[in-house]
Amino acid sequence: SGAGPQTERVVTEEEWLQKWEMGNIGFHKEQGHPLLRKYLDVLLNGRSGLRIFFPLCGKAVEMKWLADMGHSVVGVEVSEQALKDFFSEHSLPYCEEPVPEISGGKLFQSTSGNISLYCCSIYDLSSSIVGKFDGVWDRGALVAVNPCDRQRYVSLMISLMEKNSSYLLVTVSYDPNKHKGPPFYVPESEVKSLFG
Repeated sequence: SGAGPQTERVVTEEEWLQKWEMGNIGFHKEQGHPLLRKYLDVLLNGRSGLRIFFPLCGKAVEMKWLADMGHSVVGVEVSEQALKDFFSEHSLPYCEEPVPEISGGKLFQSTSGNISLYCCSIYDLSSSIVGKFDGVWDRGALVAVNPCDRQRYVSLMISLMEKNSSYLLVTVSYDPNKHKGPPFYVPESEVKSLFG
């Protein structure tokens, strides 16, 4: 039946920043997401030392978990507070530097070098800035981007993927007439048409 009233919904960058400032982050999972553990083999596909991308990463604990396994993790998040919280909550030393290609963009990188988190709009990124990835863990990004931006988001994600990438996507299923989102309802048919 489509997404009904959600189609027109727009959540601004300021609203996301406010969620972080107010601690209104029910979407954050302290223990990591059980579906990543369940489907880790699909993501890794027998490979080690992968570059794994976390779109709209927040302070996802899985970033450290995968980095500790020897993978290189890159995330993007609009909230600087979320990124700083990630490093402090895991007692990880990091350095902060500007990203010359992105006005106001910052890069927070673990001193070990295997976790690089960009503080900017995801739409400011490109493969010339962040490179390409062997895997993507999309736990709450596609369902968080505004419905009107989905095609733009997916086009960017496809441009960041290596030929043999694995893309793990978590969506939520519910009646979109009863909840305005986010998370937004993205039916499987739309996922298929977006990703092709």
